[in-house]
Amino acid sequence: MARRFDPTRRDRIVDVTVEAVAELGVAGISARRIAARADVPLGSMTYHFTDMDELLHEAFTRFSLSVATRFEARLVAATTVDEAKQAVATLVLDDLAQSPRELVLTHELYTLAARDVRYRSITREWMRRSRTALERHFSPDVSRQLDALIEGLTIHQALDTEPHDPQITISAIDAICRGA
Repeated sequence: MARRFDPTRRDRIVDVTVEAVAELGVAGISARRIAARADVPLGSMTYHFTDMDELLHEAFTRFSLSVATRFEARLVAATTVDEAKQAVATLVLDDLAQSPRELVLTHELYTLAARDVRYRSITREWMRRSRTALERHFSPDVSRQLDALIEGLTIHQALDTEPHDPQITISAIDAICRGA
């Protein structure tokens, strides 16, 4: 039987893993399940990845890079501090809070990073990129505070049963920027 030439197989496996984690959580995936979803032989999993941990690390790295790139683009587009504050509000209120898929993936990554130091390299790089983007407009201290605010408000919006008042986000951003 001829081998199927499939140069995108590895990338497809990583992409499918991201989507499977979003749908099923880390606990709900397996090499067999990923292989079936990616339409690849199970042996391809071990050919391309030493184990599920390596695959998950690459999948979460890819996910975090995509979110960080969008985050950076919002802040690069801002030309004034007021526009940067609005960009932060838009990130919280529109970009990050409106995607259940991304919220689940983010929380799955945080859980792994809290339990396993190897995943902290992903979250540290994500935070570094976020803060660097914020520092285009704000001091390092304000950037750290805004980064923490973004994370906290996103978590609260994801888990709260009451609708979030956008004015709370805008007021919190203003308070942090004024207090610096």
